[in-house]
Amino acid sequence: MIRLSGRFRSALIIGFQGIRARKLRTFLSMLSLFLGVLAVVTVQAGAEIAKRALLADVELQQGVDGTLRLYVPDQGAAVPVVLDTLRGRPDGVGSVSTQAIIGEPNVKPVNPGGAPFRDSGELMYQGDDGGGYRQVCDQYGCQLVAVDPSAEAPKGQAIELSLTALTGDIRPFRPFRIVAGSWLDFTVTPSMSPAIVLNEQAAKGFARYQVPAEMRVTGATANLTPRIIGVVEDGRYEPTAYVRSDELLTWVPDPKANSSFGSGLEVMIDPGAQDLMQILRTRLVGAGVPAGQIHIEPVRSREEQESELSLMRWVFLGMASLVLLIGVAGVLNVGLATVGERIEEFALRRAVGTSRMLLAGIVLAETLLTGLITAAAAVGVGMLGLRAMSVVFQGHDRYLEHLSFPWQAGVAGIAAGLVAGLLGGLIPALRAARIPIATVMRA
Repeated sequence: MIRLSGRFRSALIIGFQGIRARKLRTFLSMLSLFLGVLAVVTVQAGAEIAKRALLADVELQQGVDGTLRLYVPDQGAAVPVVLDTLRGRPDGVGSVSTQAIIGEPNVKPVNPGGAPFRDSGELMYQGDDGGGYRQVCDQYGCQLVAVDPSAEAPKGQAIELSLTALTGDIRPFRPFRIVAGSWLDFTVTPSMSPAIVLNEQAAKGFARYQVPAEMRVTGATANLTPRIIGVVEDGRYEPTAYVRSDELLTWVPDPKANSSFGSGLEVMIDPGAQDLMQILRTRLVGAGVPAGQIHIEPVRSREEQESELSLMRWVFLGMASLVLLIGVAGVLNVGLATVGERIEEFALRRAVGTSRMLLAGIVLAETLLTGLITAAAAVGVGMLGLRAMSVVFQGHDRYLEHLSFPWQAGVAGIAAGLVAGLLGGLIPALRAARIPIATVMRA
Protein backbone atom coordinates (compact mmCIF):
# COMPACT_ATOMS: atom_id res chain seq x y z
CA MET A 1 0.00 0.00 0.00
CA ILE A 2 2.90 2.35 0.80
CA ARG A 3 4.53 1.58 -2.58
CA LEU A 4 1.27 2.36 -4.38
CA SER A 5 1.02 5.65 -2.49
CA GLY A 6 4.61 6.49 -3.46
CA ARG A 7 3.91 5.76 -7.12
CA PHE A 8 0.78 7.86 -7.03
CA ARG A 9 2.66 10.78 -5.48
CA SER A 10 5.47 10.45 -8.03
CA ALA A 11 2.97 10.44 -10.90
CA LEU A 12 1.33 13.61 -9.57
CA ILE A 13 4.65 15.42 -9.12
CA ILE A 14 5.96 14.50 -12.57
CA GLY A 15 2.58 15.30 -14.14
CA PHE A 16 2.54 18.73 -12.51
CA GLN A 17 6.08 19.35 -13.72
CA GLY A 18 4.96 18.44 -17.25
CA ILE A 19 2.15 21.00 -17.04
CA ARG A 20 4.60 23.71 -15.94
CA ALA A 21 7.07 22.79 -18.71
CA ARG A 22 4.41 23.03 -21.44
CA LYS A 23 2.27 25.98 -20.37
CA LEU A 24 1.03 26.96 -23.83
CA ARG A 25 0.01 23.42 -24.74
CA THR A 26 -1.71 23.01 -21.38
CA PHE A 27 -3.55 26.29 -21.91
CA LEU A 28 -4.82 25.12 -25.30
CA SER A 29 -6.06 21.88 -23.72
CA MET A 30 -7.84 23.83 -20.99
CA LEU A 31 -9.38 26.20 -23.53
CA SER A 32 -10.91 23.38 -25.53
CA LEU A 33 -12.20 21.73 -22.35
CA PHE A 34 -13.41 24.89 -20.60
CA LEU A 35 -16.55 25.45 -22.69
CA GLY A 36 -17.69 21.85 -22.24
CA VAL A 37 -17.29 21.91 -18.46
CA LEU A 38 -18.94 25.35 -18.29
CA ALA A 39 -21.89 24.00 -20.28
CA VAL A 40 -22.33 21.16 -17.76
CA VAL A 41 -22.10 23.62 -14.85
CA THR A 42 -24.62 25.97 -16.47
CA VAL A 43 -27.13 23.22 -17.19
CA GLN A 44 -26.87 21.77 -13.69
CA ALA A 45 -27.10 25.19 -12.02
CA GLY A 46 -30.04 26.21 -14.20
CA ALA A 47 -31.87 22.97 -13.46
CA GLU A 48 -31.39 23.35 -9.70
CA ILE A 49 -32.50 27.00 -9.72
CA ALA A 50 -35.55 26.16 -11.85
CA LYS A 51 -36.37 23.31 -9.49
CA ARG A 52 -36.22 25.58 -6.47
CA ALA A 53 -38.40 28.22 -8.11
CA LEU A 54 -41.03 25.85 -9.49
CA LEU A 55 -41.28 23.61 -6.46
CA ALA A 56 -41.39 26.58 -4.11
CA ASP A 57 -44.57 27.82 -5.82
CA VAL A 58 -46.17 24.51 -6.68
CA GLU A 59 -46.95 23.72 -3.02
CA LEU A 60 -48.32 27.21 -2.51
CA GLN A 61 -50.57 26.99 -5.56
CA GLN A 62 -51.54 23.31 -5.72
CA GLY A 63 -50.94 22.02 -2.21
CA VAL A 64 -48.52 19.73 -0.43
CA ASP A 65 -48.06 16.37 -2.14
CA GLY A 66 -50.29 13.70 -0.61
CA THR A 67 -53.07 16.15 0.28
CA LEU A 68 -56.46 14.87 -0.86
CA ARG A 69 -58.50 17.26 -3.00
CA LEU A 70 -62.25 17.24 -3.63
CA TYR A 71 -64.23 19.53 -5.93
CA VAL A 72 -67.81 19.88 -4.71
CA PRO A 73 -70.27 20.59 -7.55
CA ASP A 74 -72.83 23.31 -6.94
CA GLN A 75 -75.86 21.00 -6.89
CA GLY A 76 -78.73 21.34 -4.48
CA ALA A 77 -77.56 21.70 -0.89
CA ALA A 78 -74.08 20.28 -1.56
CA VAL A 79 -72.13 23.45 -0.72
CA PRO A 80 -74.01 24.22 2.57
CA VAL A 81 -73.62 20.58 3.60
CA VAL A 82 -69.86 20.66 3.05
CA LEU A 83 -69.50 23.99 4.85
CA ASP A 84 -71.41 22.58 7.81
CA THR A 85 -69.27 19.40 7.83
CA LEU A 86 -65.98 21.31 7.71
CA ARG A 87 -66.93 23.75 10.48
CA GLY A 88 -64.39 23.37 13.30
CA ARG A 89 -62.43 20.58 11.52
CA PRO A 90 -58.64 21.20 11.41
CA ASP A 91 -58.08 18.21 9.07
CA GLY A 92 -60.04 19.68 6.18
CA VAL A 93 -60.60 23.12 4.68
CA GLY A 94 -62.84 24.39 1.92
CA SER A 95 -62.21 27.38 -0.33
CA VAL A 96 -64.25 29.25 -2.90
CA SER A 97 -63.23 32.31 -4.93
CA THR A 98 -65.03 35.33 -6.31
CA GLN A 99 -64.15 38.79 -7.55
CA ALA A 100 -64.27 41.83 -5.25
CA ILE A 101 -63.56 45.53 -5.63
CA ILE A 102 -62.16 47.55 -2.74
CA GLY A 103 -62.31 51.33 -2.93
CA GLU A 104 -64.58 54.07 -4.19
CA PRO A 105 -68.08 52.92 -5.21
CA ASN A 106 -69.38 53.02 -8.78
CA VAL A 107 -65.96 53.54 -10.37
CA LYS A 108 -63.76 51.51 -12.68
CA PRO A 109 -60.87 49.91 -10.75
CA VAL A 110 -57.29 50.82 -11.57
CA ASN A 111 -56.67 47.18 -12.55
CA PRO A 112 -59.76 45.96 -14.41
CA GLY A 113 -60.32 42.24 -14.07
CA GLY A 114 -57.87 41.97 -11.19
CA ALA A 115 -54.83 42.29 -13.45
CA PRO A 116 -51.36 42.26 -11.88
CA PHE A 117 -50.18 45.76 -11.15
CA ARG A 118 -47.08 45.47 -13.33
CA ASP A 119 -49.45 44.91 -16.29
CA SER A 120 -52.45 47.00 -15.24
CA GLY A 121 -53.82 49.64 -17.54
CA GLU A 122 -56.71 49.98 -19.98
CA LEU A 123 -58.42 47.12 -21.76
CA MET A 124 -56.01 44.33 -22.60
CA TYR A 125 -57.55 43.70 -26.03
CA GLN A 126 -59.45 46.05 -28.29
CA GLY A 127 -61.98 44.75 -30.79
CA ASP A 128 -62.69 46.02 -34.28
CA ASP A 129 -66.10 47.35 -33.22
CA GLY A 130 -64.69 49.52 -30.47
CA GLY A 131 -65.62 46.95 -27.85
CA GLY A 132 -63.05 45.31 -25.66
CA TYR A 133 -62.27 42.43 -23.36
CA ARG A 134 -60.80 42.13 -19.93
CA GLN A 135 -59.31 39.14 -18.12
CA VAL A 136 -61.16 37.70 -15.14
CA CYS A 137 -59.33 35.10 -13.02
CA ASP A 138 -60.46 32.78 -10.26
CA GLN A 139 -59.27 29.46 -8.79
CA TYR A 140 -60.49 27.62 -11.90
CA GLY A 141 -58.48 29.70 -14.37
CA CYS A 142 -58.72 32.90 -16.39
CA GLN A 143 -61.09 33.91 -19.14
CA LEU A 144 -61.75 36.96 -21.32
CA VAL A 145 -65.02 38.77 -20.60
CA ALA A 146 -66.53 41.18 -23.12
CA VAL A 147 -66.71 44.80 -21.96
CA ASP A 148 -68.72 47.61 -23.54
CA PRO A 149 -66.63 50.80 -23.17
CA SER A 150 -69.75 53.03 -23.35
CA ALA A 151 -71.26 51.24 -20.35
CA GLU A 152 -68.15 51.43 -18.19
CA ALA A 153 -68.00 53.52 -15.05
CA PRO A 154 -65.42 56.30 -14.73
CA LYS A 155 -62.02 55.27 -13.49
CA GLY A 156 -61.41 55.91 -9.80
CA GLN A 157 -59.49 54.87 -6.69
CA ALA A 158 -60.47 51.20 -6.45
CA ILE A 159 -58.66 47.89 -6.72
CA GLU A 160 -60.15 44.68 -8.10
CA LEU A 161 -58.90 41.38 -6.75
CA SER A 162 -59.74 37.72 -6.35
CA LEU A 163 -61.39 37.07 -2.98
CA THR A 164 -60.92 33.54 -1.60
CA ALA A 165 -63.18 32.51 1.27
CA LEU A 166 -61.81 29.80 3.60
CA THR A 167 -63.58 27.56 6.10
CA GLY A 168 -60.39 27.07 8.12
CA ASP A 169 -56.63 27.47 8.17
CA ILE A 170 -55.36 26.43 4.75
CA ARG A 171 -51.65 26.72 5.61
CA PRO A 172 -51.17 23.04 6.60
CA PHE A 173 -52.15 22.19 3.01
CA ARG A 174 -50.74 25.26 1.21
CA PRO A 175 -47.83 26.57 3.28
CA PHE A 176 -48.30 30.30 2.74
CA ARG A 177 -45.43 32.37 4.15
CA ILE A 178 -46.39 35.39 6.23
CA VAL A 179 -44.64 38.53 4.96
CA ALA A 180 -46.23 41.06 7.29
CA GLY A 181 -48.92 41.17 9.96
CA SER A 182 -50.79 37.99 10.87
CA TRP A 183 -52.97 35.28 9.38
CA LEU A 184 -56.72 34.80 9.73
CA ASP A 185 -57.84 33.68 13.21
CA PHE A 186 -60.57 31.03 12.94
CA THR A 187 -60.91 30.58 16.72
CA VAL A 188 -62.62 33.91 17.43
CA THR A 189 -66.24 34.95 16.86
CA PRO A 190 -66.93 36.10 13.27
CA SER A 191 -66.83 39.86 12.83
CA MET A 192 -69.22 42.02 10.86
CA SER A 193 -66.11 43.79 9.53
CA PRO A 194 -64.31 40.95 7.69
CA ALA A 195 -60.57 40.55 8.27
CA ILE A 196 -58.66 39.99 5.04
CA VAL A 197 -55.10 38.93 4.29
CA LEU A 198 -53.54 40.14 1.03
CA ASN A 199 -51.02 38.38 -1.12
CA GLU A 200 -47.87 40.24 -2.20
CA GLN A 201 -49.33 41.25 -5.58
CA ALA A 202 -52.38 42.86 -3.94
CA ALA A 203 -50.17 44.52 -1.34
CA LYS A 204 -48.29 46.28 -4.18
CA GLY A 205 -51.55 47.85 -5.31
CA PHE A 206 -52.59 49.03 -1.87
CA ALA A 207 -49.11 50.46 -1.31
CA ARG A 208 -49.35 52.39 -4.59
CA TYR A 209 -52.94 53.63 -4.38
CA GLN A 210 -54.85 55.16 -1.48
CA VAL A 211 -58.33 53.58 -1.54
CA PRO A 212 -61.18 53.78 0.99
CA ALA A 213 -62.03 50.69 3.07
CA GLU A 214 -65.18 49.70 1.22
CA MET A 215 -65.51 46.31 -0.49
CA ARG A 216 -68.11 45.38 -3.10
CA VAL A 217 -69.02 41.74 -3.71
CA THR A 218 -71.76 40.69 -6.11
CA GLY A 219 -74.72 39.30 -4.21
CA ALA A 220 -73.85 41.04 -0.93
CA THR A 221 -76.68 42.77 0.94
CA ALA A 222 -74.44 45.82 1.43
CA ASN A 223 -70.89 46.99 0.88
CA LEU A 224 -68.45 45.53 3.42
CA THR A 225 -65.83 47.32 5.51
CA PRO A 226 -62.74 45.07 5.38
CA ARG A 227 -59.79 45.11 7.77
CA ILE A 228 -56.39 44.29 6.26
CA ILE A 229 -54.48 42.33 8.92
CA GLY A 230 -51.56 40.79 7.00
CA VAL A 231 -49.68 39.96 3.81
CA VAL A 232 -48.65 36.48 2.67
CA GLU A 233 -46.64 34.94 -0.15
CA ASP A 234 -49.01 32.56 -1.94
CA GLY A 235 -47.26 32.04 -5.29
CA ARG A 236 -50.06 33.71 -7.27
CA TYR A 237 -49.45 36.46 -9.83
CA GLU A 238 -52.86 38.15 -9.59
CA PRO A 239 -54.02 40.30 -6.66
CA THR A 240 -55.73 38.03 -4.13
CA ALA A 241 -57.24 38.43 -0.68
CA TYR A 242 -58.21 35.72 1.81
CA VAL A 243 -61.20 35.96 4.15
CA ARG A 244 -63.09 33.70 6.55
CA SER A 245 -66.06 32.12 4.78
CA ASP A 246 -68.40 32.69 7.74
CA GLU A 247 -67.55 36.41 7.78
CA LEU A 248 -68.17 36.70 4.03
CA LEU A 249 -71.38 34.63 4.01
CA THR A 250 -72.82 36.92 6.66
CA TRP A 251 -73.08 39.50 3.89
CA VAL A 252 -73.63 37.08 0.97
CA PRO A 253 -76.40 34.79 2.24
CA ASP A 254 -77.05 33.32 -1.21
CA PRO A 255 -73.75 32.60 -3.04
CA LYS A 256 -75.75 31.36 -6.07
CA ALA A 257 -76.71 34.98 -6.69
CA ASN A 258 -73.03 35.65 -7.44
CA SER A 259 -72.16 34.08 -10.78
CA SER A 260 -68.47 34.81 -10.21
CA PHE A 261 -68.33 32.39 -7.27
CA GLY A 262 -67.36 29.68 -9.75
CA SER A 263 -68.93 26.26 -10.17
CA GLY A 264 -68.40 24.91 -6.67
CA LEU A 265 -66.21 24.48 -3.64
CA GLU A 266 -62.67 23.07 -3.40
CA VAL A 267 -61.93 20.96 -0.34
CA MET A 268 -58.44 19.94 0.83
CA ILE A 269 -58.29 17.03 3.26
CA ASP A 270 -55.53 15.54 5.39
CA PRO A 271 -54.66 12.04 4.07
CA GLY A 272 -55.21 10.58 7.55
CA ALA A 273 -58.73 11.98 7.93
CA GLN A 274 -60.55 8.85 6.76
CA ASP A 275 -63.60 9.65 8.90
CA LEU A 276 -63.98 13.09 7.32
CA MET A 277 -63.84 11.62 3.82
CA GLN A 278 -66.51 9.06 4.70
CA ILE A 279 -68.76 11.72 6.27
CA LEU A 280 -68.39 13.97 3.24
CA ARG A 281 -69.25 11.15 0.82
CA THR A 282 -72.30 10.12 2.83
CA ARG A 283 -73.68 13.62 3.28
CA LEU A 284 -73.04 14.62 -0.33
CA VAL A 285 -74.92 11.56 -1.61
CA GLY A 286 -77.71 12.44 0.81
CA ALA A 287 -77.74 15.99 -0.59
CA GLY A 288 -78.42 14.65 -4.09
CA VAL A 289 -74.91 14.53 -5.57
CA PRO A 290 -74.41 11.35 -7.63
CA ALA A 291 -71.74 9.10 -6.13
CA GLY A 292 -69.96 8.97 -9.50
CA GLN A 293 -69.32 12.72 -9.36
CA ILE A 294 -67.56 12.58 -5.99
CA HIS A 295 -63.85 12.21 -6.75
CA ILE A 296 -61.21 12.58 -4.04
CA GLU A 297 -57.76 12.62 -5.62
CA PRO A 298 -54.30 13.12 -4.07
CA VAL A 299 -52.13 16.08 -5.02
CA ARG A 300 -49.04 14.96 -6.95
CA SER A 301 -47.95 18.29 -8.42
CA ARG A 302 -44.45 18.21 -6.90
CA GLU A 303 -43.83 14.70 -8.16
CA GLU A 304 -45.00 15.63 -11.67
CA GLN A 305 -42.88 18.78 -11.74
CA GLU A 306 -39.79 16.88 -10.58
CA SER A 307 -40.20 14.26 -13.30
CA GLU A 308 -40.56 16.96 -15.98
CA LEU A 309 -37.54 18.85 -14.66
CA SER A 310 -35.51 15.66 -14.53
CA LEU A 311 -36.31 14.90 -18.18
CA MET A 312 -35.35 18.44 -19.25
CA ARG A 313 -32.14 18.23 -17.25
CA TRP A 314 -31.05 15.02 -18.95
CA VAL A 315 -31.84 16.45 -22.39
CA PHE A 316 -29.71 19.55 -21.79
CA LEU A 317 -26.97 17.54 -20.10
CA GLY A 318 -26.83 15.40 -23.23
CA MET A 319 -26.33 18.52 -25.32
CA ALA A 320 -23.67 19.78 -22.90
CA SER A 321 -21.93 16.41 -23.10
CA LEU A 322 -21.52 16.85 -26.84
CA VAL A 323 -19.70 20.13 -26.19
CA LEU A 324 -17.64 18.36 -23.53
CA LEU A 325 -16.63 15.65 -26.01
CA ILE A 326 -15.10 18.33 -28.22
CA GLY A 327 -12.93 19.32 -25.25
CA VAL A 328 -12.04 15.66 -24.67
CA ALA A 329 -10.94 15.40 -28.29
CA GLY A 330 -8.72 18.46 -27.79
CA VAL A 331 -7.13 16.94 -24.67
CA LEU A 332 -6.64 13.67 -26.56
CA ASN A 333 -4.89 15.36 -29.49
CA VAL A 334 -2.60 17.37 -27.21
CA GLY A 335 -1.87 14.28 -25.15
CA LEU A 336 -0.91 12.20 -28.16
CA ALA A 337 1.32 14.99 -29.45
CA THR A 338 2.97 15.31 -26.05
CA VAL A 339 3.65 11.57 -25.79
CA GLY A 340 5.14 11.63 -29.29
CA GLU A 341 7.58 14.35 -28.22
CA ARG A 342 8.50 12.54 -24.99
CA ILE A 343 9.12 9.06 -26.43
CA GLU A 344 12.86 9.17 -25.60
CA GLU A 345 12.15 10.45 -22.08
CA PHE A 346 9.68 7.66 -21.37
CA ALA A 347 11.99 5.03 -22.91
CA LEU A 348 14.83 6.26 -20.68
CA ARG A 349 12.58 6.04 -17.62
CA ARG A 350 11.71 2.47 -18.59
CA ALA A 351 15.43 1.70 -18.92
CA VAL A 352 16.14 2.86 -15.34
CA GLY A 353 13.34 0.74 -13.89
CA THR A 354 10.15 2.82 -14.15
CA SER A 355 7.16 0.51 -14.50
CA ARG A 356 4.67 0.74 -17.34
CA MET A 357 1.92 1.53 -14.84
CA LEU A 358 3.83 4.52 -13.49
CA LEU A 359 4.42 5.85 -17.02
CA ALA A 360 0.70 5.59 -17.72
CA GLY A 361 0.02 7.25 -14.36
CA ILE A 362 2.30 10.19 -15.25
CA VAL A 363 0.34 10.91 -18.44
CA LEU A 364 -3.01 10.39 -16.75
CA ALA A 365 -2.01 12.63 -13.83
CA GLU A 366 -1.16 15.40 -16.26
CA THR A 367 -4.52 15.21 -18.06
CA LEU A 368 -6.47 14.77 -14.81
CA LEU A 369 -4.78 17.83 -13.30
CA THR A 370 -5.57 19.75 -16.47
CA GLY A 371 -9.22 18.68 -16.23
CA LEU A 372 -9.39 19.54 -12.51
CA ILE A 373 -7.92 23.02 -13.00
CA THR A 374 -10.25 23.65 -15.93
CA ALA A 375 -13.25 22.50 -13.89
CA ALA A 376 -12.30 24.82 -11.02
CA ALA A 377 -12.06 27.73 -13.46
CA ALA A 378 -15.43 26.89 -15.03
CA VAL A 379 -17.12 26.62 -11.62
CA GLY A 380 -15.60 29.96 -10.61
CA VAL A 381 -16.87 31.62 -13.78
CA GLY A 382 -20.30 30.08 -13.18
CA MET A 383 -20.43 31.48 -9.64
CA LEU A 384 -19.43 34.95 -10.82
CA GLY A 385 -21.96 34.83 -13.66
CA LEU A 386 -24.76 33.82 -11.27
CA ARG A 387 -23.86 36.62 -8.90
CA ALA A 388 -23.84 39.13 -11.77
CA MET A 389 -27.25 37.86 -12.94
CA SER A 390 -28.64 38.31 -9.45
CA VAL A 391 -27.47 41.95 -9.43
CA VAL A 392 -28.70 42.73 -12.96
CA PHE A 393 -32.17 41.26 -12.44
CA GLN A 394 -32.62 42.57 -8.91
CA GLY A 395 -36.12 43.95 -8.59
CA HIS A 396 -37.35 42.34 -11.82
CA ASP A 397 -38.02 38.82 -10.58
CA ARG A 398 -38.03 37.64 -6.99
CA TYR A 399 -36.58 34.26 -7.98
CA LEU A 400 -33.50 35.88 -9.53
CA GLU A 401 -32.69 37.89 -6.41
CA HIS A 402 -30.23 36.58 -3.83
CA LEU A 403 -29.39 33.51 -5.89
CA SER A 404 -26.98 31.08 -4.32
CA PHE A 405 -24.77 28.85 -6.44
CA PRO A 406 -26.04 25.24 -6.21
CA TRP A 407 -23.46 22.87 -4.80
CA GLN A 408 -24.73 20.22 -7.23
CA ALA A 409 -23.47 22.36 -10.12
CA GLY A 410 -20.00 22.58 -8.56
CA VAL A 411 -19.86 18.81 -8.05
CA ALA A 412 -21.07 18.21 -11.62
CA GLY A 413 -18.39 20.56 -12.98
CA ILE A 414 -15.57 18.89 -11.04
CA ALA A 415 -16.81 15.45 -12.06
CA ALA A 416 -17.05 16.52 -15.72
CA GLY A 417 -13.49 17.89 -15.64
CA LEU A 418 -12.09 14.69 -14.11
CA VAL A 419 -14.01 12.43 -16.51
CA ALA A 420 -12.85 14.52 -19.48
CA GLY A 421 -9.26 14.34 -18.23
CA LEU A 422 -9.54 10.58 -17.83
CA LEU A 423 -11.06 10.00 -21.26
CA GLY A 424 -8.68 12.40 -22.99
CA GLY A 425 -5.60 10.94 -21.30
CA LEU A 426 -6.43 7.22 -21.44
CA ILE A 427 -5.19 6.54 -24.98
CA PRO A 428 -2.00 8.66 -24.59
CA ALA A 429 -1.35 6.86 -21.28
CA LEU A 430 -1.64 3.45 -22.92
CA ARG A 431 0.63 4.57 -25.72
CA ALA A 432 3.24 5.81 -23.23
CA ALA A 433 3.10 2.51 -21.33
CA ARG A 434 3.79 0.54 -24.53
CA ILE A 435 6.97 2.44 -25.51
CA PRO A 436 9.74 -0.21 -25.67
CA ILE A 437 13.04 0.23 -23.81
CA ALA A 438 14.93 -0.19 -27.08
CA THR A 439 13.66 3.19 -28.22
CA VAL A 440 16.30 4.85 -26.02
CA MET A 441 19.05 3.21 -28.09
CA ARG A 442 17.90 5.16 -31.16
CA ALA A 443 17.97 8.50 -29.30
